[in-house]
Amino acid sequence: MVGVNLAGLDMNLVIALRALLEERNVTRAGRRIGLSQPAMSAALARLRRHFGDELLSRHGTGYELTALGAVLLDRATAACEMLERVFASQARFDPAAEEREFTIFASDYAVAVFGVRLARAVHERAAGVRLNFRQIPATIAEDPAGPLSTVDGMLMPHGIISGLPAVELYRDRWMCVVAADNPDVGDSITLRQLADLPWAAYLRIYDAPVARQLSMLGVEPRVQVSVDNFQLLPAMVAGTRRVAMVQELLVEQLGRDNGIRVLECPFEAVPVQEAMWWHPVHTHDAGHRWLREMAACVGATVSRGD
Repeated sequence: MVGVNLAGLDMNLVIALRALLEERNVTRAGRRIGLSQPAMSAALARLRRHFGDELLSRHGTGYELTALGAVLLDRATAACEMLERVFASQARFDPAAEEREFTIFASDYAVAVFGVRLARAVHERAAGVRLNFRQIPATIAEDPAGPLSTVDGMLMPHGIISGLPAVELYRDRWMCVVAADNPDVGDSITLRQLADLPWAAYLRIYDAPVARQLSMLGVEPRVQVSVDNFQLLPAMVAGTRRVAMVQELLVEQLGRDNGIRVLECPFEAVPVQEAMWWHPVHTHDAGHRWLREMAACVGATVSRGD
């Protein structure tokens, strides 16, 4: 990566770059950020000289992004969001008086087991604080720092990402789930049955550690149906010969009397050690410190089963 001297750059060009790439129209981009059409054209000319690329190329009556422009679109968006968060940082945070929104990446499982409790606790202590839970990007393991720089945190167990700060929340474990009337499985399930039976599986990376463990044990699940929602797995198993692996706390919350049986795994499954991860840029922000303290307190209630 080529080093860039930020002191020699006009940071306003980042805002102009994002507007130009998103609008793909000089006039609309200028109107969006409060610049005249000549001023926006001048900004585009400076950006083209800096990158040595047209960024926007004429196509018929409009413009299309060049290959570099397409790459810069996501990066410019992330950069602007990061700048907004940098300049929104606070030295003090009074939860009873503040109005602020925190955005957290989380799976449906983490929201159901932990997020609901966190939202309740925040509501009781900080009525002006809003929580926005968003699905974890499928590519998070490839570059966790990038997406995390644009949000306030992420709920994810250990074993998928590393190298970033995290606060421990609670511990859970994997259980095997089969239909209540599955004729192939008795009071327990074996590794051979896990290898032979069709599976209902979560299609994202949340269960990567246990998937790797199964592979090391010689079990390659025959996935018959996949979903991006853990809470759908019991329904995908009920009334079929399928098997699934679901977190125990989620099973307890959903209930065990919905046409399924919950069985111990036939191996020492890697436990789910849930944590809240964040980008280091947020470490010393007073609002983030408060959010992390709240998360730790709520996580302790999950661990105790309160």
